[in-house]
Amino acid sequence: MSFEGKEKVDVSNSTVTSAEAPRDQYYVANEALVDPEESKTLHRGLTARQISMIALGGAVGTGLIIGSGTALVHGGPLGLFLGYSFVGFVCYLVMVALGEMSAYLPHKKGFPGYATRFVDPAFGFALGWNYLMKYVVVTPNNVNAAGVVIQYWTQKVHIAVWMVFCVNMLGIRVFGELEFWFSSIKVVTLIGLLLMGIIIDLGGNPRHDRIGFRYWDRPYGPMGTYLKDQVHNEHLAIFLGFWSTLTNALFAFIGTELIGVTVGEAQAPRKNIPIAIRRTFFRILVFYVGGVFVIGLIVPSTDQSLFVANKSKAGAAASPFVVATTLAGIKVLNHIINAAILLFVLSAANSDLYIGTRTLYALAAQGQAPKIFARVNRMGVPYPALIFCTCFCGLVFLNVSSSSAKVFGWFVNLVSTFGAITWMCICYTHIRFMKALKAQGLSRDALPYKAPFQPWGSWFALVATTIITIFKGFDTFIPFTKDTFVTSYIGIPAFALFYGGYKLAYRSALIPSDKVDLVTGKREIDEEEERFNQEQAARGPRTWWQKLWEDM
Repeated sequence: MSFEGKEKVDVSNSTVTSAEAPRDQYYVANEALVDPEESKTLHRGLTARQISMIALGGAVGTGLIIGSGTALVHGGPLGLFLGYSFVGFVCYLVMVALGEMSAYLPHKKGFPGYATRFVDPAFGFALGWNYLMKYVVVTPNNVNAAGVVIQYWTQKVHIAVWMVFCVNMLGIRVFGELEFWFSSIKVVTLIGLLLMGIIIDLGGNPRHDRIGFRYWDRPYGPMGTYLKDQVHNEHLAIFLGFWSTLTNALFAFIGTELIGVTVGEAQAPRKNIPIAIRRTFFRILVFYVGGVFVIGLIVPSTDQSLFVANKSKAGAAASPFVVATTLAGIKVLNHIINAAILLFVLSAANSDLYIGTRTLYALAAQGQAPKIFARVNRMGVPYPALIFCTCFCGLVFLNVSSSSAKVFGWFVNLVSTFGAITWMCICYTHIRFMKALKAQGLSRDALPYKAPFQPWGSWFALVATTIITIFKGFDTFIPFTKDTFVTSYIGIPAFALFYGGYKLAYRSALIPSDKVDLVTGKREIDEEEERFNQEQAARGPRTWWQKLWEDM
């Protein structure tokens, strides 16, 4: 592919069109940076209310309701709280970094598109396929959890795979509204579980036992001693317990970044994306950090039933909330919590399948995947991509036998590695974006949304996530186990293979900061958003009820 012209673009001139943007050796083909016409691409039908709930639905699932039990056993109540708080702060830095890029250029190619544009086409290619691999694994992970939860009541084969497929085929407006209600019920349930935990802790239980911070004292806490029998050092065991909570928390928080994929279907994205990011993060922070704090109050980290639960398949029996109700002597509530878990995992699977299809669509739209996956139906649903991603839900049947249950547990390791790599790539892309703005004379103060704590915030999140990822599989060496080692780290060489393979095939280069294309496609998005704002203004002032509904 040849490019002509070497002159520098005046990116401060937002009226430059796609056709006028120069082409040289550093530019990606500019046609690939422009979103296709509306009839051939995704539809902008998501409001801020729906976007924030889709992100919440995808992020809040088994990581909190089930996975927190393992972290409690390993790190103790204080280690659990500190670990989730630290990773929550890192998650916030990743979210605001993504929000700054998304608000400036809300295109329909997700954050792999930002990596292609601001860093290197090979980097965007590797990030896109890495993210796709995460979602073709995490969707059957949640569908499997749904099946196990249903088996709590019946052993009949469930139809969760077909349910999430059909919901995703209904079009973005219907999907967004259904997922909003799924996640709204999830929020109410989480609030109920938090209140239940506080009431149990304060003595509002059948035994009238005021627990307080009893489980934060010895012999229950405040810190766990993970692998003490292997390392023969209490202080080292305490540190390993805390570090283990970081890896559990990373798996739990991964998924919040999916807002970066929804920008292509967001109404008035420059206004709604920053709003959605703020809402999503604070909701998740309250539920996760607040949730693990309550769990640490009402469940002793040394409880044998909690430990056994984490050895079994995912389901109500593995939830620390169920353990809490059992210890408090509350009956019947286990069925209610089981139903809540079913809703949690189906909502998460619904969001995960949505994101997987949009990621594959974005890759195809940039020419980094077969073009057939860029096709959409009249409702804007990329149905070939949806069918492809749904096929991987067949992996759920690996859990038919007990040995396959162990294989399925490997998927959790894969998801956390793919997700961590995604976070690192988002941070580095944002660092390159800020350098490009500075090199081309643009002030971040003029952006639609300016991320706080920058540029140090993105650097901190990049370094922290890298360290956690490198050492996340430390327990596979104590003693060494081949299966968990491979699933904990295979994502790293896979990313390197995608990156290096694209480099060798297309000879792409790291784009210099002064050559980064900050213009192409921007005017088209500006005009599209202006038309939407005019349509909204033509409808007249909103009632207080409409404002309340849209601000939820």
